[in-house]
Amino acid sequence: MKVKEFTKKLFDRGKAAGFDEMETYASGQDNFSVRIFKGEIDSYSVESPRGLGFRGLIDGKMGYSYTEKLDEGSIEMLIKDARENAAVIDSEDREEIYGGSDSYPEVTTFHPGLEGVSAKDKIELAKAIEKEALALDERVQIVQSFVRSGRSNLNILNTRGVDLGFEGNGIGAGLQVVVRQGDETKASWKFNFETDLGKLDAGDLARKAVTEAASLLKGGSLTSGRYPVVFRYDTAGDMLATFSSSFSAENVQKGMSLFAGKLGEVVASDLMTVMDDPLLPGRQFTRPFDGEGVASRTKAVINKGVLRTYLHNLKTAAKDSVESTGNASRGVASPIGVSPTNMYIAEGKYSYEDLVKKMDKGLVIISLAGTHSGADPISGDFSLGAEGYLVEGGEIVRPLAQFTIAGNFFDLMKRVIAVGNDLDFGMGRVGAPSILVEELAVGSE
Repeated sequence: MKVKEFTKKLFDRGKAAGFDEMETYASGQDNFSVRIFKGEIDSYSVESPRGLGFRGLIDGKMGYSYTEKLDEGSIEMLIKDARENAAVIDSEDREEIYGGSDSYPEVTTFHPGLEGVSAKDKIELAKAIEKEALALDERVQIVQSFVRSGRSNLNILNTRGVDLGFEGNGIGAGLQVVVRQGDETKASWKFNFETDLGKLDAGDLARKAVTEAASLLKGGSLTSGRYPVVFRYDTAGDMLATFSSSFSAENVQKGMSLFAGKLGEVVASDLMTVMDDPLLPGRQFTRPFDGEGVASRTKAVINKGVLRTYLHNLKTAAKDSVESTGNASRGVASPIGVSPTNMYIAEGKYSYEDLVKKMDKGLVIISLAGTHSGADPISGDFSLGAEGYLVEGGEIVRPLAQFTIAGNFFDLMKRVIAVGNDLDFGMGRVGAPSILVEELAVGSE
């Protein structure tokens, strides 16, 4: 049964069962993934998950349910489960079904050129990446290359007249490389997401991964202390992603963010502007509306160091007497939450090389370990394993054996003294350019 036909029948039954307002959130995906190892297909998957989430107001409470099948039998099950779910809700926060925004932005989320890319094309790309990497350096011992692609569609329909939908697609490719010299091994991985197969360069991906892994061999130790540090774009993005939950109004209202009560205050260097942009072209989380049907819009969360807004859905916005920022997140089997879309630190004027020269003497950090266990998103404290290089006289002089960095994210943002122009998102919803931090505690392992 088609989504709209199913939804109409569901709403008719729901109304008869006593629901005042109702909504369906339907999602479908077509995902492809292939991984190559030693010239052969190591894993291959084609998946097409489908699902529909239902929520409805009954007796002043919102009930949730979901199904993976759009058939007659699922309708009664959805109504029954949502009614039972609503009956046990004890929250005093009232949720609402949204009536729709006045207008919605036009954004390109679907790229027809990708539809002609065959499974064979994707497999050949993955094989080419591995072949290029193995040919670059005799110290390369292991290469695992992969290509992933996906096509998704999303529809929101409700009894208040909202009828929204969009399709999106994209493709990504990457690899992990392990190099060995003597008894020492080092690894590196690279990934690119694109909306055009032609922009995925097998040789460039392989070269970057192999060069980086080899550059970390024979790393030396360093004396523990406080050093100026360049976080390369990927590690700067990792840090922002790790602490991005601090911008959620939901966490602020629960007392789980140090940003509570700091709107309009300086919370970072005046060089720091943090954007949340669901309209950013060419990104996999770009969309015209959020999980509640609120129109997407670009906003500066931090503008030149000043905290300007939290990220809101309708419920958190109502509690703060403000408008939703269009950051409602949702899955077919989960309630409404809050999340960033394309969140990033706005670019500055320096190239990565310029930042290294400007630092003169210090460390470059190119990888982090332990962000899930060694960082506290509420307090901002972190203690993380890291890899990178020693810089002297504005030049990288040698790699460093793994070391530890420690500090507080909120303090770190205030210590940014230069921002790069090399913004990168990797494979996530949070990105950053390289940044130079005036000082950070570093320990030798």
